[in-house]
Amino acid sequence: MNPYEYVPADDPLFGAVRIELDHEAGTLGVSGDGLPPVEIRRAPHTVPESHVPIGMRDPEHLTLFLGGAEETLRPSKGFLTRRSYRVEVVSGARQCHYLLVPDSLGTSRLLRDERLLGVFTSSGDGRVSADWEAPGVSEGAPDPYDASVGYGLAAAFGTGAEPMWQLTLNAALDLWP
Repeated sequence: MNPYEYVPADDPLFGAVRIELDHEAGTLGVSGDGLPPVEIRRAPHTVPESHVPIGMRDPEHLTLFLGGAEETLRPSKGFLTRRSYRVEVVSGARQCHYLLVPDSLGTSRLLRDERLLGVFTSSGDGRVSADWEAPGVSEGAPDPYDASVGYGLAAAFGTGAEPMWQLTLNAALDLWP
């Protein structure tokens, strides 16, 4: 895979969101006017997995920076259930918890402290779109920090997952001689 810089996503609340993904180098950058920058890096000299845009899901080999501060990134292994493809971020700077979890074959929900913020779509090639749940100025409405986290996680790990029965069938077929 080659490094990609895409035409910015046109977010309905936050305007142009720029995404730069380099699968081979294991780097992802997200930026935009008024958005805190996001950077996710895979550790040097790790072999990338082809099915993950950033190249791996092992938290030991991934680093996340949000607005310049290092935050805790915990992607799950991804195996037999949609929930096993979730990605968590614990933000010390904002004192909150984010969760990106698949809810269909192609989409994932972004939650902050268990409150739904929006639904993201990404095929894993660096192109991402968001459908925000509660636009507006009310407390708990998505803010620029939320947008940065959502776009970063969706671009780095992709969105969606197959249903459990399909994942189980695929795993069983992989074991078949």
